[in-house]
Amino acid sequence: MGKIYCIMGKSSSGKDSIYKQIMEQGTLALKPIIPYTTRPLRDGEEDGREYHFCSEEMVQELGGKGVIVELRAYDTVYGVWKYFTVDDGQIDLEHSNYLYIVTLEGYVKIQKYFGKDRVVPIYIEVEDGERLLRAIDRERQQETPHYEEMCRRFLADASDFSEEKLREAGITKRFCNRELEETICEVTAYIGSR
Repeated sequence: MGKIYCIMGKSSSGKDSIYKQIMEQGTLALKPIIPYTTRPLRDGEEDGREYHFCSEEMVQELGGKGVIVELRAYDTVYGVWKYFTVDDGQIDLEHSNYLYIVTLEGYVKIQKYFGKDRVVPIYIEVEDGERLLRAIDRERQQETPHYEEMCRRFLADASDFSEEKLREAGITKRFCNRELEETICEVTAYIGSR
């Protein structure tokens, strides 16, 4: 029986770096799940790699087909951006295990859809001051930095990943990302032991 390992954490906690290196190592034979979004591509992104970038019309079409597993809409400083998971045939839990980056809210909905025994949380933590410095550094590297949106995400994380919501979601295991390589080893060992 396959599992979906859901990496989650506040913005700039290192989720993308952890995900990328575990997938590149290939030792766990995990497959990716590519989410969908209506937000524009960022520098260095490619359609179908990080996300399936789509229009609002496509969201409505997929919703009408009943294949959206979970959907989150964020009222950003640039308009409403939607992020969502689609049951589009890329997930086959009878034959494969998956690694997926998702929000806490998304994790809860995916767990409800696929079942508690098939969805495993991997919660990544970083001290808030360090996260803010990482977020600023990442945004500076963009051709057109969006500091307002970065700040909105940073503030929203306090509510989205509150201790109360973590408890309600049953998150008990945490990985503190002080040193990236060490955290990758810990997460890899954890997945390998399950």
